[in-house]
Amino acid sequence: MFYLTFFFLVLRLSFIFCSLVGPRCFLRLKDLSTWGEDKETDCFFSVYTKHGHMKNEYLTRNQNKQLTYKNMHLIMSLYFALENINKDPHILPNISLLVKVECNLLDDWKMSSLSTKIGELLPNYYCINQRRYLITLTGPIWLSSAMFGPLLYITNRPELYYGPFHPLLSSREQFPHLYQMAPKDTSLALAMVSLIVYFKWNWLGVIISDDDLGLQFLSDLRRDMQKNSACLAFVHIIMEDKILFQKNMNVYYNEITTSSAKVVIIYGDKDSHLQLNLGLYRLSNIQKIWLTTSQWDMIHHNDRFLLDSFYGTFTFLLHFVELPGFGTFIETVDPSKYSNSISLGRLWWLYFNCSLTSFNSMNLKNCSIEKRYRWLLRHQLEISVSGTGYVLYNTVYAVAHALHEMLLQEVDTLPRYSEKKLEFDSWQMVHFLKNIQFINPVGDLLNMNQKEKQDVVYDIHYSFEFVHNFALKVKIGTFSKHLLHGQQLYMSEEMIKWNIDLNQIPLSICSAPCSPGFRKSPQEGKAVCCFDCIPCPENEISNMSDMDQCVKCPDDHYANPEGNHCLKKVVTFLGYEDLLGMSLACLALCFSILTAFVLGVFLKHKNTPTVKANNRALSYVLLISLIFCFLCSLLFIGQPNMATCFMQQTIFAVVFTVAASTILAKTITVVLAFKVTTPGRRMRWLLVSGAPNFIIPVCTVIQLILCGIWLGTSPPFVDVDIHVEKEHILIVCNKGSIFAFYCVLGYLGSIAMGSFTVAFLARNLPDTFNEAKYLTFSMLVFCSVWLTFLPVYHCTKGKAMVAVEVFCILASSAGLLLCIFAPKCFIICLRPEGNSFQKFKNMHFKIENAH
Repeated sequence: MFYLTFFFLVLRLSFIFCSLVGPRCFLRLKDLSTWGEDKETDCFFSVYTKHGHMKNEYLTRNQNKQLTYKNMHLIMSLYFALENINKDPHILPNISLLVKVECNLLDDWKMSSLSTKIGELLPNYYCINQRRYLITLTGPIWLSSAMFGPLLYITNRPELYYGPFHPLLSSREQFPHLYQMAPKDTSLALAMVSLIVYFKWNWLGVIISDDDLGLQFLSDLRRDMQKNSACLAFVHIIMEDKILFQKNMNVYYNEITTSSAKVVIIYGDKDSHLQLNLGLYRLSNIQKIWLTTSQWDMIHHNDRFLLDSFYGTFTFLLHFVELPGFGTFIETVDPSKYSNSISLGRLWWLYFNCSLTSFNSMNLKNCSIEKRYRWLLRHQLEISVSGTGYVLYNTVYAVAHALHEMLLQEVDTLPRYSEKKLEFDSWQMVHFLKNIQFINPVGDLLNMNQKEKQDVVYDIHYSFEFVHNFALKVKIGTFSKHLLHGQQLYMSEEMIKWNIDLNQIPLSICSAPCSPGFRKSPQEGKAVCCFDCIPCPENEISNMSDMDQCVKCPDDHYANPEGNHCLKKVVTFLGYEDLLGMSLACLALCFSILTAFVLGVFLKHKNTPTVKANNRALSYVLLISLIFCFLCSLLFIGQPNMATCFMQQTIFAVVFTVAASTILAKTITVVLAFKVTTPGRRMRWLLVSGAPNFIIPVCTVIQLILCGIWLGTSPPFVDVDIHVEKEHILIVCNKGSIFAFYCVLGYLGSIAMGSFTVAFLARNLPDTFNEAKYLTFSMLVFCSVWLTFLPVYHCTKGKAMVAVEVFCILASSAGLLLCIFAPKCFIICLRPEGNSFQKFKNMHFKIENAH
């Protein structure tokens, strides 16, 4: 027991001796776990003033504790701002802003009892000769500000919170004395969704902490994603309850590993189970594209980057501007510049492995800039200002400008000066601070009135680990909500091109995009981002990818086979340039010429029995009408106009009525001549007077009356048919009144059926020159053609419909011509001996002798 007591006594004396002789006896305390995890601890900076130019103390507390990288970075930002202010003759001339640094207060409070230690941390009193602080800057952890804020208020110290904005601290009822410097994080969800839309992602996962901030962020994210047609593949809410966390951990792990979502958004407190959850994913080497906030920027876990991925990490940071000279300040900072140089000298000796020039000297040697560079690279300490550091930098300048404004306007309440102390009314200074507006040294306009603050601006950084434990972080864009829609997100194409290989960044989508010509069809029971692609209906297109609905082409356009463009329809009609139109026109002309030739033959042999039999005049009328029948088909060929539309149906109806009525007259003449064996005077008079010939004008006049009624009530007109053919606009003659058209056609058909009936009855009448059989057969052909015409005409469309009508005109006319006149022409031209009365008499004499 004596030896143990002696050992502790010697150890106690050694610490006292070390504190007297200086940093040569500093212990090399290397808490690697603290340095390796990038843990951010609370740091309180109590600002006070002194007259003249004074040196700042570096650290007055916690000298036996190591600081994290980020805390050290914040302290550097603070002292950089203070040095610039104290050197500036235009701000607080002849007055120095000094600071007392206190870190790890929350840990001290957790490690001790509140009843015995809280008074040592923040006493609720001060002595007359004790220093009074102007204001305390708290952060970056909101919990420490919430815990110690009321105690600061008791000690008559206002509080400025420089950490990320937290809604809880903005409650005027709970924290009337606290002012938050960081702007509200109201547009973070929209900023992330804008980046998602930029990279054409729509299938994402979300990991948040189970608190009010996380749930509010999730609500905002859902709203903005829905507006931009993006969906959530999964949502992991990390509970703080250990039992629930362990229960859901395997479920979350299986879901994130099996999900097709390649992009995951992380939002929450890093000092929670969320960090443990991400550490598990890091060990499992899950390759995702991470989208996160400044809290998770370049975080280490087990000597590796926590959010490490082959695809990199996108981080949204509060907008900050690089501070000119800050990097040089970190590289060249010297402990001799500060009054409490032993504290800073200890840090330099501890972190940079510097040595002393002599036993009692505070000058450091073997501490070159190159050596510090290597240390900075080894520990990933950025030599540029961070987002929180920039807020702290602006906070210090806000205090300086508010105090300077108060001194200018409140001349009657100047403070008491002494050689050692220079004290001001803190709450009076805060009144000026809340309404001040100034431009900081880098040119940013800062408005301390929270009601007039603009929406936050975010800087988007992309970082990736290019070698083990070394990462490259570059700024690739910014987001500002208060700009016009479409201009809110700005991405630097050059930075993206040189720092991000877009071919390596996968698409995070549920379904492959629908190419032009297809539209999306939602999958039943799944999110709207999951869909099938189906072709557009006929005459509809989609000229962009991922269209929800196809667009119908205008009436004068049609969709191409791929369904991605509307092509203009070509105006068409049955013209002479078409092969079909040219063929029909040639047929019409050929048959017209042939009919004219037959008429010439009949005129030349007009006195022969074959021509004179069955009324020569009716044969001439029939041939002339057939010529017009053939020629009227030409009215249906060529571009329609008002004249041709009027003449098409009327001329067709009239000339065919003449032809049909002529055949009817011929058949009636045959019947009257051969059926009446003992004709009376009246019947003889009918035959001699040529009464059957009056059938032609009577029938024609009736048809003319029908056509007149048609033209007077609803005449044909030029029409455009855009639907009958997909690729063409067809110009046709609309018949006007379909009823009138079928009345005219029906009347013509009744004459034809009457002629066929009479001819059929007279088909077996005797006589050498009897043409009743030919008439019967010709009318059979005529009626068959037009009966076939009706169904075929209604089944065809476009130019084919016109061609069918022309073909029926030619076929029926050719049937009449060939069936009636072909046998007679054969006898007249090739068998002239049969075309004589002598031949007829010889045949008649042979028949009588036979009897």
